[in-house]
Amino acid sequence: MKKKWLATFMLGSALMLGACGGGEKATDEEPNEGTTNPPAENATADASEEVAQQRCATCHGGNLQGMGTTPALNDVGSRLSEEEILNIIVNGQEGGMPGGLVQGEEAEALAAWLAAKK
Repeated sequence: MKKKWLATFMLGSALMLGACGGGEKATDEEPNEGTTNPPAENATADASEEVAQQRCATCHGGNLQGMGTTPALNDVGSRLSEEEILNIIVNGQEGGMPGGLVQGEEAEALAAWLAAKK
């Protein structure tokens, strides 16, 4: 009886969490309305923000505010250039930041997005 209840609970929880997910923000505005950025640039920024949440937020915080000894990234563009940020993303940094968590064009886009954070 307990196994059946547990299985039912797990399935119900999985369905509920799946239905709640999706990550899309509800809005009444048309996409890109009131912005000067072309759609491709907005898509890149959105993708970079998603990568930051998936790969960076665990150590740097959900708002990239930094946690403990991990530096804040929400203003990293005021301290480092885009090139320096890309170098750290690709090669890591002594003291805890592993290299290669993001690679290629995704790393370049993430570096540009972070460099704009001032």
